[in-house]
Amino acid sequence: MSSLYPLGLRLDGRRVVVVGGGAIATRRIPALLEAGADLLVVAPELTPALQGLRDAGRFEWRGRAFEPSDLDGAWLVHVAVDDPVAAAQVSSAAEDLRVFCVRADDRHAATAWTPAVTRHGPVTVAVLGGGSPRLSMSVRDRIAALLASSTDTDRLPGTVALVGGGPGDAELITVKGRRLLNAADVVVADRLAPGVLLDELRPEVEVIDVAKLPYGAAAAQEHINELLVDRALAGKFVVRLKGGDPFVFGRGGEEALACAAAGVPVVVVPGVSSAISVPAVAGIPVTHRGVTHEFTVVSGHLAPSSAQSLVDWTELGRSRGTIVVLMGLRHLAEIASTLIAAGRDPATPAAAIQEGTTSQQVVVRAPLAEIATAAADLRTPVITVIGEVVSVPMSGTTPFGDI
Repeated sequence: MSSLYPLGLRLDGRRVVVVGGGAIATRRIPALLEAGADLLVVAPELTPALQGLRDAGRFEWRGRAFEPSDLDGAWLVHVAVDDPVAAAQVSSAAEDLRVFCVRADDRHAATAWTPAVTRHGPVTVAVLGGGSPRLSMSVRDRIAALLASSTDTDRLPGTVALVGGGPGDAELITVKGRRLLNAADVVVADRLAPGVLLDELRPEVEVIDVAKLPYGAAAAQEHINELLVDRALAGKFVVRLKGGDPFVFGRGGEEALACAAAGVPVVVVPGVSSAISVPAVAGIPVTHRGVTHEFTVVSGHLAPSSAQSLVDWTELGRSRGTIVVLMGLRHLAEIASTLIAAGRDPATPAAAIQEGTTSQQVVVRAPLAEIATAAADLRTPVITVIGEVVSVPMSGTTPFGDI
């Protein structure tokens, strides 16, 4: 066959038709929606995933077999059925109307092919492997690896990115978080951020370890705010690398407000919160059908008896759901006794998890009345989970470090 002519399509607001509502359509439709297509799906039935998108109003659905009139006003049609007779009918109608047609069942009967795609910020790379999907994907993956080490297109001079680094395992940072980190001119990191990622930075990147700032807590945060603003106003792309998620006890809100007050643009990259992921990796689901329908995440950095604490410990003691306590190791004995005094059963299962998702992870389990004693030898950071979910049998889970 003749060589292909590569082309990028701007589908925003333009009618695209997908014929079929099965597994192939489920794979193709999200990218079409992301491109802004005015999407029509023609199929007698939809997969549950597509039904959810349809219920959300993301596309129009005609619940029947294809008719040639379905292509009226279309710019592109995807045939996502494995019936060659039905597919040929769509192809014929598309040919008559001069509408490009992608065929999942027979690439050589199609007038357009879908490439293997990788996206890196504003760069989209589409690979066509002469009809071989495996070749296309192999080349695509190699290009993706090269782009991952490229930073020019990702730099945002004069901007601060608040990046959640995840719970500890360096592989649990998001794709976007890692991409922006690799593009940074300045990285401001705290002790809970995955430190191994700093070793991958370019030699010229300025790394500021704010865990070592010689200030009290409030003064240190103010100084961090000043660092972010100062470097950004100097035209640098600054990444504030945090553990977990920037806005879950990470003071990301304070830093965003400080930047906004100085006129510095802020990009927020959410992170995998340790409040949920650390228990999960330790084999503890924070919710489980038939066990609990709620969970509460609280900070334990202040004792329940502290006048500055904003946590209603008495109300938590009356609740039946899972309680996840961050930064509570120092006050764990008082937290447990306060919850018990408020109504929690002293025998409620509890677990304390040290340095979750890392090679240093340690998990201790005990009844609520005894958890502080069981966790006495642990060191921070520790996350404590209180509730019946701690007893859910999930011993088959594999730590991330083992895979």
